[in-house]
Amino acid sequence: MPSLFPAVYSTLSPEALADYIGRRYGFAGTQCHFLVRGVGDTYEVITATEKFILRIYRPSHRTRSQIVAEIELLLASKQAGVSLSYPVPDSTGQYLHTFAAAEGERHGVLFSYAPGNSVAILNETQLQSLGHQLARFHEVSSTIPLSDKRWTFDPETTLTKPLRHIEPFFADLPEEYDWWQQAAGKTIIHLTQTDTASFSTGFCHYDLLPKNFHFANDTPTLFDFDFFGHGWLINDLMTFRTHLDLDVYFNRQTRTAAGQAFNTFLTAYRSIRPLSDAEAAAIPWLSLGWWCFYMGFHSTHDQFYPLVQPGQLKARTALIRQLTPHLAQ
Repeated sequence: MPSLFPAVYSTLSPEALADYIGRRYGFAGTQCHFLVRGVGDTYEVITATEKFILRIYRPSHRTRSQIVAEIELLLASKQAGVSLSYPVPDSTGQYLHTFAAAEGERHGVLFSYAPGNSVAILNETQLQSLGHQLARFHEVSSTIPLSDKRWTFDPETTLTKPLRHIEPFFADLPEEYDWWQQAAGKTIIHLTQTDTASFSTGFCHYDLLPKNFHFANDTPTLFDFDFFGHGWLINDLMTFRTHLDLDVYFNRQTRTAAGQAFNTFLTAYRSIRPLSDAEAAAIPWLSLGWWCFYMGFHSTHDQFYPLVQPGQLKARTALIRQLTPHLAQ
């Protein structure tokens, strides 16, 4: 028998995973369906009585210790009453499962199913509920010690480092790359001149977009903590504001409606957790780092390579310039 040819990615069989989960958890009539390929692979697991989500992580994005840290954070948040999708233990109490895949070891975790659906335009009650849940999550994430800190979100990791890594992809777009460098420079100067030492820090979700929380009866359930890391907690407020800015740009809602929505969300957050005026004022300045961080990440994972081709980068740069008018001043 010839040895397996080296691989960088494989898709685990849903049928084999259904058999594995059924045996490890004691579930009857287990079915498993592949849903989406992204940072990791997501499967829907259906048993005779309920549904779950199975996440199979890619070793190029997560180490075992980083996954363990995610489990720790989510279980502590669940214990504190935060509404989120949480890890489910098997019949022996184990949360983390290891599979011998073609590219090497891959790890998986079974999660509770987030009820409801994604909502693109949130009503007032939903905005308030989301603000409350995020604040409750931050109450946990700002104090919990984890076994692995994951990564840190700061100007170096969200601006300087990603731009340095992505430079070769802008070889045919010198004007666009020059804009990114100048915009990053302005952002870093502004943050350096801001008293950020007083900002609240902790573990951030860093991807608080409607695709990552479901609403059922106006109550949100947070999920997809693929990118959580340590940094200023206002990063999570920034990502939600960025979603609203995109709504305005694509004419899904007016600037006035988006502003009112963010104020409702912010007021609800502040009713549980304090937020200084200086922190609120810094929120727009963090958005460039968010875009830059993900652009850098896209260049490191094969399934996202289409997003870092010249045409996409040119269009993305034009979009970000429109979304960051403060950088043109």
